[in-house]
Amino acid sequence: MNSPLHKTILTAVAALFMYNGGVQAQTISEIAKRDPLIITGSVGTRNTYFHSSAGSSYASPMSNMFYLNLNVSLYGFSMPFSFYYSNNNLDFNYPHINFKINPRYKNWRGYIGRTTLNYSPYIMNMSFNGVGLEYRGKTFHSSVFYGTFRNAINDNPDDPSPRNPQYQRVGWGFNVGYNNARGAIDLYLLRAYDRLNTVDEVWRDRITPQENLSFALKGSYAFRRYVSFSANVAMSAFSTDRRADKVTTSETKRFDKIFDTRYTSLARFAGDVSVNFNSPTFNTSVFYRMVQPDYLTLGTNYLANNYHSLGLTMGTYLFKKVALSATFSGQEDNLTNRQLYTTRGYVYSANASTRFGEHFNLSAAYSGYLTTQADGTERVNDSTQVKRIMHSVSVTPTFTTENDLLAHTASVSTSWSRNKDLNRFATGVGDYTSLAIGATYDLGVKPWETDFIASFSHQNTRGSGTRYTSDVASITTSRSFLKEKNLNLSATVSMCYNEVERLSKSLSVGFDMAASYSLKKVHLFSFTAGMYKYGDVNPSKTHDDLNATDITLSFNYNYTFTLLELKRNAERAEKRAKN
Repeated sequence: MNSPLHKTILTAVAALFMYNGGVQAQTISEIAKRDPLIITGSVGTRNTYFHSSAGSSYASPMSNMFYLNLNVSLYGFSMPFSFYYSNNNLDFNYPHINFKINPRYKNWRGYIGRTTLNYSPYIMNMSFNGVGLEYRGKTFHSSVFYGTFRNAINDNPDDPSPRNPQYQRVGWGFNVGYNNARGAIDLYLLRAYDRLNTVDEVWRDRITPQENLSFALKGSYAFRRYVSFSANVAMSAFSTDRRADKVTTSETKRFDKIFDTRYTSLARFAGDVSVNFNSPTFNTSVFYRMVQPDYLTLGTNYLANNYHSLGLTMGTYLFKKVALSATFSGQEDNLTNRQLYTTRGYVYSANASTRFGEHFNLSAAYSGYLTTQADGTERVNDSTQVKRIMHSVSVTPTFTTENDLLAHTASVSTSWSRNKDLNRFATGVGDYTSLAIGATYDLGVKPWETDFIASFSHQNTRGSGTRYTSDVASITTSRSFLKEKNLNLSATVSMCYNEVERLSKSLSVGFDMAASYSLKKVHLFSFTAGMYKYGDVNPSKTHDDLNATDITLSFNYNYTFTLLELKRNAERAEKRAKN
């Protein structure tokens, strides 16, 4: 497999995929090690029958679906195909090809095709289609790239639903950095712009071409063993319209070779800083983040701006048994006081968990959120001021024990939450208080290799002058059969009661069963059946019994196959046998 013909075939295959947009592979050296051709796939069917005494206007009585999935692997290049047919609906999917190849030599690595590089999140988090080169040594690293962030869209405006037009967006950038055992520092640059002539004239009055130049500096340093510091700051110069006139001053001419300052240009800053303390028994971190209004770069999909936030996290482990943690963060927008109002939000939480002996665990959690509204360019009206708080508390004890015959697991979960408007003029609309209690018991019978699970949950919610109650109970059993445990059976009986105070009371009782069987690890048969009886059980109604029935039956089959295999190792073994 190392003949000149073999190398020629590999080159031709790579060129073919590059021409078509490509598929994903690993490195050039790995391509020659891959199997020449492997074709695998699966074929199957899913069939569902549904009947309801209430009518079948919301579901088809019979649903049938046939599918075929095929994957062609050629020297590590993967091309997936799929075919679906369902109730007169036909769908065919072919490979959406993306070319990617990463040649490596010692500390150097190349990028060709669709690539993502690890840059500062304040300037680039998108992938690009292009070329790049990266060097990574023990202490020094650097990278450079050029590529297309997005392609142009020029749909016909007379089409019934044309897509929004967009310019082709290209960019280039580089990164240089240094790191050692104590810390690291990185400098990033990104230059991105829209190509002016990639949108048809009919669309040019609707959208404007943009350009951007951004820098970022990211670093971290550890002081001895316990204290560390990290920071990430960025600056973005952005023009909302490349067609606008240039600003010709001595200051702006300094950067005219890589960025043209125009009358539509803005310069904005963003960044964060954190200080961390870690010890064997206690850890804490304080962070601050700020993103100026209108901050954006053409290398990011989306970046929230016009806010700053401050946060604190803490954690400790007491008496070698109790784990405690807490977080707090506050955020405020309207940094330049140009909005009508200022919004402030506070998020806080606390968690605790412990273990008593070998069988009992207990965990508890609290979380809260407070949002308030303050003055901006306008004064806040007391009667309409936004001021809302939310509390949530949960406690979960768990008990486990087992012997040679039985395994027991029992758990109870309790949660309480409240959402309330704190405005003194509030009418209470939208306020609610909810209490939920759940219990689960799992009994494993080891000689039978069978599990029995019983569960119950209750929820009570009050708000806006009404009360909602829900109770759900179920019993489930499951077991695997045969020598290879390839036959699985399960059954569930459930009951659900719902009540909206002074409006409705409904009850449903259901039975579900499922069976699955695998044959020779390539054939999988499965069958499910369910029946539900439900109705309005409010005595004040005319129909006060379970007068509606739903029945669902489903049969599924899947066959996984290998259509063709030309393996590299098999070919070598065959050659050795001939010699």
